[in-house]
Amino acid sequence: MKKNNRQFTAPISKAMEAYAGDGALAFHTPGHKQGLGAHPLLKRLITEAGLRQEVSLMEELDDLHEPAGCIKEAQELAAELWGARESLFVINGTTGAIQAMLVGTLSPGDTVLVPRNVHRSIMGGIILAGAVPIYIQPEIDTRLGIAMGLSVATVKQAIKEHPEAKALVAVYPTYYGFCCDLQRIGELLHEANMLLLVDEAHGAHLRFGKDLPKQAIELGADVAAQSTHKLLGSMTQTSMLHIGSNRVEAERIRQAASLLQSTSPNQLLLASLDIARLQMAQEGAQRVNRAVELAQWLRKKINEIPGLYCPGKEIWAGQKAGSLVAGDEDLADVGAVALDWAKVTVNLAGLDISGQEAELLLRHQWKVQCELSDPENLLFIISMADTQREADRLLQVLQELAAKHQRTMATKTANKDDSGIAEEQGCRGADNICHMADMPVAVQRMNPREAFFAPIRTVALEKAIGCICGETIAFYPPGIPVLCPGEEITEALVEYIRFYQAQGMRLSGAVDSRLETIRVCQKAGIQD
Repeated sequence: MKKNNRQFTAPISKAMEAYAGDGALAFHTPGHKQGLGAHPLLKRLITEAGLRQEVSLMEELDDLHEPAGCIKEAQELAAELWGARESLFVINGTTGAIQAMLVGTLSPGDTVLVPRNVHRSIMGGIILAGAVPIYIQPEIDTRLGIAMGLSVATVKQAIKEHPEAKALVAVYPTYYGFCCDLQRIGELLHEANMLLLVDEAHGAHLRFGKDLPKQAIELGADVAAQSTHKLLGSMTQTSMLHIGSNRVEAERIRQAASLLQSTSPNQLLLASLDIARLQMAQEGAQRVNRAVELAQWLRKKINEIPGLYCPGKEIWAGQKAGSLVAGDEDLADVGAVALDWAKVTVNLAGLDISGQEAELLLRHQWKVQCELSDPENLLFIISMADTQREADRLLQVLQELAAKHQRTMATKTANKDDSGIAEEQGCRGADNICHMADMPVAVQRMNPREAFFAPIRTVALEKAIGCICGETIAFYPPGIPVLCPGEEITEALVEYIRFYQAQGMRLSGAVDSRLETIRVCQKAGIQD
């Protein structure tokens, strides 16, 4: 990864400082006039220098939609550092980057292969593009109760069954850090004249760690959307969209990004992307490698704590040698060939406490906040900001949590099922629902775009069985849709939703946040 001297500059920040220092009297937006009218609370949030520079659209500050100056230079530096053909700055999150990727590469009526564990932003992009999704199932790790990536065999079969597909959208890495065999998947897609589009929201740091999986662009992705803010140093809401090949039309993707982004982009957000790139150019390898070392140390120590399990290479170690290259569908493929070590998943199946209960205890009793919890796991992110002090504190807290919530032998025996498998193997015995990854498969009855624009009525959830869903229902985090517009609402899905609501999981996407009612399409379903 070569870097030139230009990488050690921050052109957007430099231009902002120059404008603020020029002394021009402001008769333009924003209304706080470079901080002169800012409320004291806002001044406490943002420095005086930051408020003076919080302007946009001046000549020297460039235009995100038609970059020709500092923004153009900053994006070129990002493309160089991340090894992309072209990189675009996005200031409405990776949701915006993903939707620009889909609108910029798909057309109405195009078939797109989509893993069922995608983020809800992908469904939004499919609705905007008017594409027709074909859902394919990721692999499931039954011990952890989480969805992994797609297997090569599953992708090969999907290509065979849907040769008309324009593209596949891959999730790489997953929220929990697991990486599928993306290189082989990309080869299969390109052989079939299909695009590889990647939701790489959690992979902006992969480029800089010597022991981390390769990033998507290096593995053949045509386009990849990264959340620069998630594990690197830019501000929340900032992302990059990397174009990796000539198979896509870069100008159309730029137009899609322009269509979906604000015409008044916040210059502070843009500058934070540029500065995050500068930081990675200066010390990215050092910081990311330190984070990996800390995470590996934590993983080893956590696995010494009775009742806790932190997964590693053993997840995919049983695969036959050579399968990762050959892509032989007859070989065991668990949907993972690598792990982002910075993601530390802690499985709690050996304790008498759920993930949601543990998250609340950690937050309020020990003042430690995890990234997410599910019924069986806690997820912690070790980023380039962490040091041994933070790692030591997390380890101490997990040791104390485990000591207070060890599952007794009597509890283990009482919770064994008919096959003799104990709760600690993953299932908490709730009416055949063991894991969030056991989500019932929904059947698509309408195109998502048609369902989104169809006449809608509101009914009680329990009375909506047999109806076509008219909104997106997801638990957040991780934001994977349980129901998408156009899918049939079944009794199994209603039971699944109610079970995880009772576990304290937070619903996202529904108009009724408690989901006592749900929006359904009038085209089909129950009658008045």
